[in-house]
Amino acid sequence: MQLLPALPPRLQFGLTPPETLLMGLMFVAVLGAACCCRVRRSVASRTGTMRSPGAVNIGVATACITLFALTGFIYGAARAELRLSDALDPANEDKVTRVVLRVAELPRLGSESRLFVADVLSSVPDGVPSRIQVRWNSTRYSGPYGPRAGKPPEAFPEIVPGQVWRMALVLRKPHGARNPGGFDYEGHVFAQGIRASGTVRGTPVLLGDEPWAGLAIAAQRARHVVREAMLPHIGELRWGGVLLALAIGDQASVGPNDWITFNRSGLTHLVSISGSHVTMIAALAGMLVNVLWRRLRWRGRVLAERLPAQLAAATVALVVAWLYCLLAGWGVPARRTFVMLAVLAVSLSLRVPLQPTHVLALAAFAVVLLDPWSLLSSGFWLSFLAVYVLMASTGWWGSETAAPQTALRRGWLGVLHAAARLQLAITLALLPVLALLFSEISLVSPLANAYAIPVIGLLVTPLALLLAGLSLVPGAEGAAGGLAVVAHGLLQVCMWPTQWLAALPGASVPVAAAPWWATAFALVGVAIALLPRGFPYRSMGWAFMLPVLTWVPPRPAPGDWALHALDVGQGSAVVVQTARHVVVFDTGARYSPDADAAQRVVVPFLRSRGIHRVDMLVVSHGDMDHVGGTRSLLDALPVQQAYASFDLEAWLVHETRTLVQRAPAVGRQQLTDAGSSGPGTSVISQPPLPRAVNACAYSDLGVADGVRFQFLWPLESGHLDLRAGSRDRNRRSCVLRVQGAHHAVLLPGDIGADEEHALVERGLYGADVVLAAHHGSRHSSAQAFVTTLQAQHAVAQAARWNRYGHPAAAVRRRWQAHGASFWETGRHGAVTVRSQGGELSVQAERLRRPRYWSPGGGID
Repeated sequence: MQLLPALPPRLQFGLTPPETLLMGLMFVAVLGAACCCRVRRSVASRTGTMRSPGAVNIGVATACITLFALTGFIYGAARAELRLSDALDPANEDKVTRVVLRVAELPRLGSESRLFVADVLSSVPDGVPSRIQVRWNSTRYSGPYGPRAGKPPEAFPEIVPGQVWRMALVLRKPHGARNPGGFDYEGHVFAQGIRASGTVRGTPVLLGDEPWAGLAIAAQRARHVVREAMLPHIGELRWGGVLLALAIGDQASVGPNDWITFNRSGLTHLVSISGSHVTMIAALAGMLVNVLWRRLRWRGRVLAERLPAQLAAATVALVVAWLYCLLAGWGVPARRTFVMLAVLAVSLSLRVPLQPTHVLALAAFAVVLLDPWSLLSSGFWLSFLAVYVLMASTGWWGSETAAPQTALRRGWLGVLHAAARLQLAITLALLPVLALLFSEISLVSPLANAYAIPVIGLLVTPLALLLAGLSLVPGAEGAAGGLAVVAHGLLQVCMWPTQWLAALPGASVPVAAAPWWATAFALVGVAIALLPRGFPYRSMGWAFMLPVLTWVPPRPAPGDWALHALDVGQGSAVVVQTARHVVVFDTGARYSPDADAAQRVVVPFLRSRGIHRVDMLVVSHGDMDHVGGTRSLLDALPVQQAYASFDLEAWLVHETRTLVQRAPAVGRQQLTDAGSSGPGTSVISQPPLPRAVNACAYSDLGVADGVRFQFLWPLESGHLDLRAGSRDRNRRSCVLRVQGAHHAVLLPGDIGADEEHALVERGLYGADVVLAAHHGSRHSSAQAFVTTLQAQHAVAQAARWNRYGHPAAAVRRRWQAHGASFWETGRHGAVTVRSQGGELSVQAERLRRPRYWSPGGGID
């Protein structure tokens, strides 16, 4: 149901056509099973033979499975329709609306912004969803590199869950970039029930405070209180953000550079509050109650005589786990663990023995019943699959991880060996899913987890929770500060080898995104490998993963090409592929000191396509929306040849100097800013340069794989001064022409109408595909330019609702009047154009993979 492009319309009697069909199928299935049982009973009575209970059970099981599966489908569709009905009125979109709202979740603090989820209490006009996301920006913007050193951040009022505010908001439907294999932001916020996003205008007014408006508000209020109490003790510590994440699940406190380290070392699950943390805390509480319950007396009788100690311990452990899950934000791993513990507690209370797989199945059922959209989260699949593999690896299904004790393997060395083998089994089993989701596999994960799980799980996490508790006790500031130092010291000792492992050249291996059949084939292999011991060729199941690990996406034939105009918001980033070469034209915008379009979009896209090297990088000019991601691209992939209209090496040196100067200026809010996680988060250094760097100028670059590359502009050689203004930078944009055996592409950067006329006068001729100059600005795409090119397709890379009004309506009409299909990445998502065997095909990501939460593919 979650993969449907749209929910079907309702029939008059309240059922959708699929629901009617499914109800009929359920009736047929149940009727068929009943008839099957009846026929077998009749045959058995006539022949005098005993009926086969197995055959009857198969029929009943099939009917039950069909019944419950189809019921689940209808339940999910009904929940989806209910959520879709809570939508923003189109008449209110991109307009100022006066809203009274209650802060519903822990705010995300930035140096120049506040971001939080709120429940709408009333609005003028009506038509505002009940749950929205609000961004409150500073009145001054310091740019993508952050505020200057010594410049204090703007003071925001304290925003606390439960507060009621009156605000003027510019409301819009949630919108995010859509790229092949990329993160679906719109699906992510839809799963959270967020149906609109708003930006604050004017000065909000605090109306009141309702800290006990509900259990969820109270839990979020507690998280806020704990965070504010912990910040004075961990604000200056290198890994203080991780301590905060372990205590209250505030993952925004961990910076992007640190996430890269955790991903490459396979420790991401330890930074967030995972099932192991919840289980450990619950087990500690249960063991403590179990010991005390057997010794404490009430009115002369031991408490264990009134209530069994085991049952009391299970009840307290469950309550502690529930409170900890609420403090952690009630994520999918936390919900899964709590439900499993609840099932175990009920089983213990009722003395009903349950198999581990039964517990896991009931947990999955409960999680999806409460939240059908948890299936859209990668954490759901990784969490349940990891637990299943853990059960299979330590039980009778697969080979045991603990080898017979020998002199070599006794003591801590044996524990480390068993832990490494167990982690290796989990890593191997998760390979297909990790390859599909992240296009990267950590090779050092088994070793890193072998020492990190006991250190972080058994030592650092309890200390972080104890620190959170002490921080709330008046007069215990000294003890809390000392405990913070101890916890941070243990974490730092753990992170020293982790950083070294993550920095190794082969720490992780990029894997191309394989097709669905290869992933399904690999999962079948995992199931075979986890069969009970004794099954023949069980170990051969791991070989089923070879297609996923060795998959090479098809490349264009000689003379053909593929162009990918990526959705990078208000910026430009284009990837051109030939049979054996890759060209990247611009790298998108920089968003913050350590976040840019290349890091979030371009590099993941290249890796998902199995691309490990860029043969030619062209940075058309020095505007931030074109050059902002260059550093991340150079850090991630080797680049052979680079062209730019300015001195690229000098620009990188200048950017490095700017980042170093402004890095310490973020201040105390580093721990909760999405852009950093404390002083010295990472060493800012000069990225590796391409093997050759030249200025782009009118020239023929030659032929690669039957495809010719030519620079048509600028005419003069040499670099533009880095201090030149934006208008001069646009005029000197590199204009690249790509001519294949059958079709041609023109990439004009940000040139304006004057430069376009100059190209026409110099003999510009037609192109089949054109990237609209300057994102479709009204100062470009001149009439003569459009008439000369006679393009079949024009693509404008611009953000939805951008403040420049790109692309201009007149430009869109001009291209369409000359027979071109006009594509916009802000509305259509990434646009892929392929010249293959003389045929030209175009695919837009929103049209190729529509979802019901963005009807019509997200296009108005």
